[in-house]
Amino acid sequence: MSKKSRKAHHDEHIDESWLIPYADILTLLLALFIVLYSMSAVDAKKFEEMSQAFSAAFSGSTGILDQTSVIKTGPANGKKDKEDKNTGNIDIKDKDKMAAMKQEEENMAKIKKKLDQYIQENNLTSQLSTKLNQSQLMITISDTALFSSGSAAVKPESRNLAVTMADMLEQFPGYEIIIAGHTDNQPISNSEFESNWELSSTRASKFMKILLQNPNLDPKLFSVIGQGEYHPVASNATVEGRAQNRRVEISIMRKFVNNEDTKSITVKK
Repeated sequence: MSKKSRKAHHDEHIDESWLIPYADILTLLLALFIVLYSMSAVDAKKFEEMSQAFSAAFSGSTGILDQTSVIKTGPANGKKDKEDKNTGNIDIKDKDKMAAMKQEEENMAKIKKKLDQYIQENNLTSQLSTKLNQSQLMITISDTALFSSGSAAVKPESRNLAVTMADMLEQFPGYEIIIAGHTDNQPISNSEFESNWELSSTRASKFMKILLQNPNLDPKLFSVIGQGEYHPVASNATVEGRAQNRRVEISIMRKFVNNEDTKSITVKK
């Protein structure tokens, strides 16, 4: 074979060294698509493994496919499983709250029924009333049933009523009890009271002391408020209205409050 023929044959062998970087690029693209496909299930640990795989690829490692094989698709990761378990616990707690709130509602309804029956049987409808709402069971007592005009001393004949109220309150262990005194807007100023504030708060305090003579009631759950004339339930322009405004309210506060606006249940502590 002549020199010219050998030279022509040699020229037919094209330089194929470009295939090496081309193959590396294809490999990196394959790894990228695998990563994108698995992004929905990636977490911090998988991200770290992905970073190590890319670092190995760019540093010249030939094992890039082995490195990226740790990125898996499948069910939610451990963090999500934990969140799901926590969500389940919240659901269980919510069910427990709902059951407790329902039981509380039934108990308060029963006590209200007993109170209403007591009021009817003793002809006290003009002096006592009850009201059950989303926050409390309230027992309202007219001041004439307990006190003489301008006085904070409980009438001797009214002490039995206070004792009966205390017996009723025994059925609410652990409940906060608020006793609020109210007056009309007629000013008072004598040697004992300088204003309706003092009169209303003293009446509430005197009534509470009789209640707490019952040893089964916990004093730390009781509190008194003097509201004066600032929370009327009727017009002070009439005699009848002023009579309704002079009152003592016993509020048994719910432990579970149903928040209609937020569709949630608040547990009072």
